[in-house]
Amino acid sequence: MQEYIQIFINGYKGYAGYLWQEITHPGVHNYFYALIAVSLFFFLIEIVNPWRKDQQILRKDFWLDLFYMFFNFFLFSLIIYNAASDVIVNLFNDIIITISGFDLQAANPLRNLPMWSILIIGFVIRDFVQWWTHRLLHRVEFLWEFHKVHHSVEEMGFAAHLRYHWMETIVYRTIEYLPLALLGIGLYDFFIIHIFTLAIGHYNHSNISISGRVTGGIFGLFVGIVLATQSFDISISWMDGLAIQLISILALTVLGALMLGPFMKLIFNHPEMHIWHHAMEIPSDRKFGVNFGLSLSIWDFLFGTAYIPYEGRDIQLGFSGLEEFPSTFGEQITHGIKSRS
Repeated sequence: MQEYIQIFINGYKGYAGYLWQEITHPGVHNYFYALIAVSLFFFLIEIVNPWRKDQQILRKDFWLDLFYMFFNFFLFSLIIYNAASDVIVNLFNDIIITISGFDLQAANPLRNLPMWSILIIGFVIRDFVQWWTHRLLHRVEFLWEFHKVHHSVEEMGFAAHLRYHWMETIVYRTIEYLPLALLGIGLYDFFIIHIFTLAIGHYNHSNISISGRVTGGIFGLFVGIVLATQSFDISISWMDGLAIQLISILALTVLGALMLGPFMKLIFNHPEMHIWHHAMEIPSDRKFGVNFGLSLSIWDFLFGTAYIPYEGRDIQLGFSGLEEFPSTFGEQITHGIKSRS
């Protein structure tokens, strides 16, 4: 027990130093500035080419959602929760060793696979588990009370993505940890996956509407950048290496637009689909909700929960009783707990 207490203490030790380091040292592996960059990107698109033309740039609850964005993605998820999860990782591995003699961390089944395949496996499995967890949040009454915070959004915008109750982080991470740990995926720091899913989540909630060919091209660009930076051969001269990188990125961007474009909205979630998940009124035979996909929409099509009856640009958002729901951050983060105490 003393060992786990020390792990827990070490997880929180240096918190102020870590926070200051993130803010004062921008870099390619910096969550703080990645969050800002992705957010600014979608905010600018919302300003230049909004889907709902009459919606104000600083929409209703914009500043509340902006605070949620930093609290949930950076403060709670990446620091407070991750520090505590160090204990769970070690405790879980020790339990497996005690029961079976199998050292999960030492016998990582993915250790011999190339990193790109580990990234894909980790992304798909994590998203599939999260899809089922999202359905659970709608199905189980006391979990729905927490999830109401996210559905209290009345006007969609990129920052609405991260308006959710802190208890959701605990529910999602607890459920997704087991399958990821069993595959050894939980042993990796998936910065790329975190930022990729952040971008998709921002996109789903944004006040924009763009074609599949554009998103396919952007996806190809992202893949090209990742592959180019991962496979850069230092034995090649700097100029030749840079030229190869740029050509590869350009080629994958074009291929993404042409080949993936027609299928992007069947594979990945998007604003025209996700807005129906937030609709005030849903079909009576789907009382627990529709369109549960976080990053991938394919699960909804496969399991029959997809629902896009028409363009939902101007539909009313929320849930029954929204007018009585708490409107401040303090009241919302205690909702679902105070009501049960």
